[in-house]
Amino acid sequence: MRLHAVCARCGAALTAASGGTGHGATGGGGRWACPLHGEVQPCWRAIEASYEAFAEHLVLSRGLPTWIPWPLPPGWAVADFGCVGGEGEPARATFATCHGLTPEDGGVSLVVVTEEPGVGLGAHLADVPHSDPGRAAWDQPPALRLRLDGASVPLWPVPQTLVQGDDDRTVLAGEAQGRWLWVVVKPAEAVLGLVDRASLGDASGLGPELVAVTFGSPAED
Repeated sequence: MRLHAVCARCGAALTAASGGTGHGATGGGGRWACPLHGEVQPCWRAIEASYEAFAEHLVLSRGLPTWIPWPLPPGWAVADFGCVGGEGEPARATFATCHGLTPEDGGVSLVVVTEEPGVGLGAHLADVPHSDPGRAAWDQPPALRLRLDGASVPLWPVPQTLVQGDDDRTVLAGEAQGRWLWVVVKPAEAVLGLVDRASLGDASGLGPELVAVTFGSPAED
C-alpha cells in the first residue's frame, strides 16, 4: 500500500478507532481515530509521491477532481497528494502539491485543494483556523482568476490575519463545481506569476498523458 491514513484537520497519523478495523485504503473499510479530533474520516496521503501511489489516489478520489498545473511546466513535479474519503464512501476532498522553478521567484510550491464544506483539509494545509474560508475572504475584489479545465474561476485572498505560522505564503479561496477551492502559494510573491501562467487541469482525466508527469522532488537551481 502506497497511501497512509492521516487526519484531514491536523495531519496526525490515525489509528483504528475502538470497535473498528482501520484497514488500509485498498483493504476494505474501517473506522479511524485522531488523537486530537477523535473519530474522523481518513485522508489517504501518499507515503512517497510516485506514479503508482497517484494511481491509487485517483481510484479512491473517483468523482472528485485532483487539480495540478497543466501542462506541467518543465522542471515541475507532483510532490504530494491525498484524498479524504473513498473506501466505499464518496470522496469529500482532494489535494495536490506541486513544486517547481520560476525565473522570477526560484523555487515555488503550489497546493490546490478541492473539498466539500466542513472537511477542514484546505484550512489545515493553508494553516488557517477555520474549516471553511469564511466571509472575510469575500469582503474584497478577487485577487486573480485561474483557468480550471477551460473555465475561469475567481479566487479571493484569505486575510493574512487568519494565516498562522509561516507568513511567507499567499492563501486564496474560491468555489469551483460547487465545492471550496483553496490555493496556497509559497513564497507569497510567487502568486503574481500565477496571473499570467496558471492553468489547472484535472489529473483524473489525463489518461495516457499521466505517464509524462514527474513525481517527487523538483529540479534544483
